[in-house]
Amino acid sequence: MATESPPRPRSATPSAIPPKRPLNLDDEQHIPAVSSPLNPDAATSRTRKAPAREQREKKESLKKREAKGVDTTRSATPDTQTSTKKSKKVEKPPDVVRPLRYYTKPPNPSDFDPPREPIFNPILSKANREFNECFEHISNKKAFRYTNCIADPAFPSSRWFRQTDAEPFEPRFSFQEASSHILFDTSGRSITTEKGFRMARANVCAREGRWYYECKILSGVKPPNLDPSLHHQQQHQDSLSTSGGHVRLGWARREANLDTPVGFDAYSYGLRDVSGQKVHLSRPKDFAPSNDSFCEGDVIGLELTLPSLALHRKVVEGSYNKAVDVSDDLDPHPAGEAPEIIRDRVPIRYKGVVYFEQFEYSSAKDLEDLMNPAPSLSNAAVAAKDAAATAPPNPNHPSVALRTLPFSSIKVYKNGMLLGTPFTDLFAFLPPASKPASQQGARDGLDDGMLGYFPAISVFRGGAAQVNFGPDFWCPPSDLAVPGPQGTGDDDDDDDDDEENGDLQNNHRGGGGGATALAAKDPQTRKQHSRGKNGRLRGMGERYVERIAEDVVYDLVDEVDFWMLDAVENPGAAATGTEGTAGMKGRVGGVGIETVGLMELGGGGGEIKEIVQEEE
Repeated sequence: MATESPPRPRSATPSAIPPKRPLNLDDEQHIPAVSSPLNPDAATSRTRKAPAREQREKKESLKKREAKGVDTTRSATPDTQTSTKKSKKVEKPPDVVRPLRYYTKPPNPSDFDPPREPIFNPILSKANREFNECFEHISNKKAFRYTNCIADPAFPSSRWFRQTDAEPFEPRFSFQEASSHILFDTSGRSITTEKGFRMARANVCAREGRWYYECKILSGVKPPNLDPSLHHQQQHQDSLSTSGGHVRLGWARREANLDTPVGFDAYSYGLRDVSGQKVHLSRPKDFAPSNDSFCEGDVIGLELTLPSLALHRKVVEGSYNKAVDVSDDLDPHPAGEAPEIIRDRVPIRYKGVVYFEQFEYSSAKDLEDLMNPAPSLSNAAVAAKDAAATAPPNPNHPSVALRTLPFSSIKVYKNGMLLGTPFTDLFAFLPPASKPASQQGARDGLDDGMLGYFPAISVFRGGAAQVNFGPDFWCPPSDLAVPGPQGTGDDDDDDDDDEENGDLQNNHRGGGGGATALAAKDPQTRKQHSRGKNGRLRGMGERYVERIAEDVVYDLVDEVDFWMLDAVENPGAAATGTEGTAGMKGRVGGVGIETVGLMELGGGGGEIKEIVQEEE
């Protein structure tokens, strides 16, 4: 019989549980000890920072509070739900950029009348016309810009004033955008001067698309003597010796100095009458074939091409990509939102007439440095340190002021014949490429709707010129789109636009009656184009009508915006149509004018101040 084996002795129960192995973070995360190309941040991720401890609020003891005489009775238990709600941060809505509103007392009865006509004082006669000194109006200088305004009872939230224009109601030279030594004819389309080079700009600018205007030289370089016995150079010298002054013409931005010729700085592109040279940054270069001069009687046509504002914003925002943005995008699909147009302006009074005053854009240092032919020592040091900052102007330059617009150009015609394209890649002008002067109250990055390139003419010691913005051009290019007359049956949409623009033009100036539609002399010359409105070449006269429509829309948008703001801050006043200045006063503070400038006022508003400009 088999004997049973004795049972296996049972191991003794341990008296204590062995301690746990310390937690190894490396094992938990399976992070390699040595960095590898696939995980280069392994070493840095091994170290884990301890979470920062919250700072406890230090409270005084009961004895200290009793010694200070503080009430030591225990307060009720706080409501945890209420305290947690209060502790949560309330998200603020994003700030809406809107124009600043300056509060003044109600306007005078005379402020509701349209601006009076300019006063002309005859000075001299030239080229079978009389030139006058235009006075009793304000001039743009001292870093401020002035535009006509009128009081309108339909704009109470905008403090009654809206933008308008003064006669003559047509595209012309601006009396405010001209040097004080410029002499005008009564139509505002011909200028001359007895001084050195002085500039005048038009009252309308181009911002996108293709635009055209003409300039006829009334007095300047005489036509060459065509005597075959004389050498060509001798003929040229004889024409200069009998010159009746000089004329330069081109396109200029608002920052261009009015007491200099066109092409003096980086803000204008000009053409000389002598040898037909192109001028930019005060550097003339040969351009016209055979160096032919622009003489008296010649008609010089200037065509400007600018890309769409959408592409323009990509350039100034730094998102332009040459490989992607391969089109000028002159006729893009309509965007969901229109760009913001912000106009910070205040009504002021000058010799009994009310004007809007606003900060003017000033020149940038980067563009001023381009005029220096030799860099200074400091610029050389910067160039050695950062080669990208000293690169030539291009659409992706580190400096926004030095960025150029792709697909932009200026073409030149002489008596209807194309001479060529002297300028390409023009400088960008939308903010932040354009900035106001550094002064109190000026805000950067705002577009007031009048940034762009203006037709500009400069005259020198008796030189005289006349501009033609259309539609009846003297020597139009073959592809110029001429607006058709009403009732012809062609392009009915354009006819409706002309009628609508005519009504806007009358509403803008406060007058009555219908506006004369733009029409061509011969309907057979009208051209049909497959491209959209911005893709075809148009006269600057059409841009003037668009500018009036834009001013009307901007004024209405500002009025509705201010009205909605009043409804939020003072619902009772907005519902009854009355003004609540108590809440407004605290938000903006009120602004008034003492001399020339925007300065704060105390109280609920002040009178529209009278300003005085010193004569040069």
